[in-house]
Amino acid sequence: MQRSSFALGATLFLAMLVVACGGGGGGGQSGHTLPFASPTPTNSPTMAPPSGLSGGKIAHIVVIFQENRTPDDLFHGLPNADIANTGLDSHGNVIPLQPIPLRIAYDIDHSHRAFETMYDGGKMDGANLEYVTCRTPAPPGTETVATPAPCPYQNPQYGFVPPDQEPEYFTLAQQYTFGDRMFQTNEGPSFPAHQYLIAGTSEPAIGSDLLASENPEIIDPTPTPGPAGCEPPAFDTVAMIDPHGSETTRMPPCFDHPTVLDLLDKHRVTWKYYAPSIGSIWTGPDAIRHTRFSADWANVIIPETNVFSDIASGNLAGVAWVIPNGPQSDHANVNDGSGPSWVASIVDQIGASPFWKSTAIIITWDDWGGWYDHVPPYKLYNSYEYGFRVPLIVVSPYARAAYVSHVDHDFGSILHFIEDNFQLGSLGYADARADDLIDCFNFAQSPAPFRMIQSRRSARDFMRHRLGAVPPDGI
Repeated sequence: MQRSSFALGATLFLAMLVVACGGGGGGGQSGHTLPFASPTPTNSPTMAPPSGLSGGKIAHIVVIFQENRTPDDLFHGLPNADIANTGLDSHGNVIPLQPIPLRIAYDIDHSHRAFETMYDGGKMDGANLEYVTCRTPAPPGTETVATPAPCPYQNPQYGFVPPDQEPEYFTLAQQYTFGDRMFQTNEGPSFPAHQYLIAGTSEPAIGSDLLASENPEIIDPTPTPGPAGCEPPAFDTVAMIDPHGSETTRMPPCFDHPTVLDLLDKHRVTWKYYAPSIGSIWTGPDAIRHTRFSADWANVIIPETNVFSDIASGNLAGVAWVIPNGPQSDHANVNDGSGPSWVASIVDQIGASPFWKSTAIIITWDDWGGWYDHVPPYKLYNSYEYGFRVPLIVVSPYARAAYVSHVDHDFGSILHFIEDNFQLGSLGYADARADDLIDCFNFAQSPAPFRMIQSRRSARDFMRHRLGAVPPDGI
């Protein structure tokens, strides 16, 4: 179970902006024969796909990765989607889902152990047993650490965000394609989820039978959040799950295996990964040794708000990942309610640019965050795959308009879409088992003109008022 220590996390992250050195890693043997590619200079030309999945119509893919929500929680009442109004608890009671603001002062355990508790062998009735940490919220616009307090809600795991607090999300979901069967590939929190997003696995090395299953922690003397990836100090470790479901093994969160970044380099497709800080559990490439300590690291752009200037200056990469800061993340206990505007502001800037006609924007959330959801994973592959539903929105001039996809997707589907569109080949991990999101698009249709999303905050607001990186996932 994760514990909170925001002050320690903030100190570590500030230190990591100054110091960087190596971490653990390993080799191995398997059927993965892809060599680690020589890093491509940032300004290399993006090759438009000659005949890939989109028939050459998509030259840019932007993945916006938000935090810790389920469809039942974030899209309550969305027409034509499989959204529940009630849930079950471990006593067999039917619990009405209650309106709970997007910005709240508590967080719910979303570790692998919490997944097993809520899943309960497929009965989906254990959310009430998930550990909840409640706090008095910090003053708006500050980074003051919240203080412990009684929980303001009975059954705090069973909630939905009132739609009037997220009109941008509902507009996007109803105007483009919404997926109500998008599942996180892993059964746990953010660190492994962000590994699956770029690699389709959280294994430490090629051929390992272990998978990173939790967030890194410093066990000294009690578990507290530590820096993630190949960053100092070296005493943070991450729990690894074995094929039998045991999490007794721990190792440094610095791995070495192929990722989609290597495939993009090999095929000379440019990429950028926009993130709020070095050493965050949300900065996926930081945990890949050969990316962290090579010229490829120049493609990891900090801070994340640089995405706006890159779009404005015509420097959108072939593939871009956009990771939010804490206030914009939708993550319980750290967000300030601005996540819907943050996402809409990125979509609006792309929509108003020449990139719109050749871009696919994929918006999803990294894990369920402990919130109740009524749909069990669509399949179990091993001791750690697959996890609960998260929302999915696909925005593009070729996205199916006002369409709800009931097809099973997961994070591997995003990788598969990138691979097929740019004809990269396959990593052979979750991407090889997943679909390619093709039902979300109609590449035979005429490209739809962009309609601005009525966002309550603009890109200029986020660039002007950016706070320092907020340590995420305190519990």
